[in-house]
Amino acid sequence: MGLLGKFKSQLSKIKFALSFNPIIEKSSDREKYIPRNYDAVFTLTADFELAWAPRYNNTSRNSYQDAIRLARQERENIPKLLTLFDQYNIPITWATVGHLFLDSCEMDHQGKKHSEIPPVPEYNGPYWDFHNDDWFEYDPCTNLEEDPEWYAPDLVQMILESKVKHEIGCHTFSHIDCRDEVCPSDLFISEITKCQALAKAFDIEMKSFVHPGHTVGNLDNLALLGFTSFQSDPGNILGYPIQHQNGLWEFKRTMDCYLRKEWSIDYHINRYKKIIDRAIQSNTLCNLWFHPSLSPVFVNDIFPALLAYIDSKRDSIWITTVGDYVAWLNHKQEAKLQNEDYRYTA
Repeated sequence: MGLLGKFKSQLSKIKFALSFNPIIEKSSDREKYIPRNYDAVFTLTADFELAWAPRYNNTSRNSYQDAIRLARQERENIPKLLTLFDQYNIPITWATVGHLFLDSCEMDHQGKKHSEIPPVPEYNGPYWDFHNDDWFEYDPCTNLEEDPEWYAPDLVQMILESKVKHEIGCHTFSHIDCRDEVCPSDLFISEITKCQALAKAFDIEMKSFVHPGHTVGNLDNLALLGFTSFQSDPGNILGYPIQHQNGLWEFKRTMDCYLRKEWSIDYHINRYKKIIDRAIQSNTLCNLWFHPSLSPVFVNDIFPALLAYIDSKRDSIWITTVGDYVAWLNHKQEAKLQNEDYRYTA
C-alpha cells in the first residue's frame, strides 16, 4: 500500500472515530420512521449482477476478463451467503439484474441480441463507459449450462427457497446507466418491463429498485411502473427515507460491505458493529449494501461476525427487507391520515 493509500486509510479511521462518518441525521418525528417497539431499522441490499456489471469497467485493463472472474466468485459466494443469512435469520433485498432470470437466450432471425430493447447510446459514466455499437456484444446467447456467468435462474430459485423470506428487487435488465441525460424513457421502460415479465414467471412482483452504479434517473417512469423505492449513495448516512412527490421512497445508503486491504479483519468487524450501535443510539435506519462477488475473506471472516452481532441486537433493531419497510412506512402514513394508531408487531 502506497503513502496515499495509507493516508486515506488513516483519515477514514479518524473521521469514523470522531463520528463524522457515517453522517447521522436527526428527525423530530422518530415514530414516523422507526416502529415503537424498536430503536432502529436495519436493511441489507445485495447488488446481484454476475458478469453484467463490470464488463465495461472504465478502471480495468481487461474488463471482460474481470467480469467473468467476478461472476464466478459471485457464484461461489452466494450459497455461502444464503447459509449465513439462514443461520442468523437475516432477510435481505436482492437487487437483481433481469437477464439473470433467463436460463437461455438467442439471437433473432436478423442476428440481433435482445432486439426488444432499444439501442443504448454512447456515453461516459462514473464507473463504466460505453462507446461500442452493440450493448449486448458480450451476451453469449447460449444457456446456463454453457455460460453460467450470464444466467442465474438456479441462484434466484435458491434465494426463493431460503429459510428466511428474502426480497427480489430490480437492478434493470442489463445493468444500464439510468441517468435521464443518457437513458431515454423508451430504453428504461423496456428494460424494466422486461424484468417484470421475467420475474412474474417466478411469481415475483418487484417493488424495490437499485440504479446500477448509483446512476439515479427516470424516477417518474420508475413510479409509473409500480416501484415503491430506490437507493442513493450521497455519502455514508445513518438517517431516514425520503418520500418524493411521485410516491417513491429514497433510501440513502449507510456503507458498503467489501474488503479494504488496508484494514485488518478485526477493524472491519468492529467498525460495522459500531455503525449498528450508532443506529440504535440515534434511532435511525442502517442501510448496508454489498456485491455478492466480494472477497471470500469478507464472506468467511467478516460477515459471520457482523451478522451474529446484528442477530444479538434484534430486540432493538427491526431487521427487515427494503420492501417490507416501505410497506410499513406506507401503512403508517395511511393510519396517520385516518387518525389511527399503527405500530409494527414482530
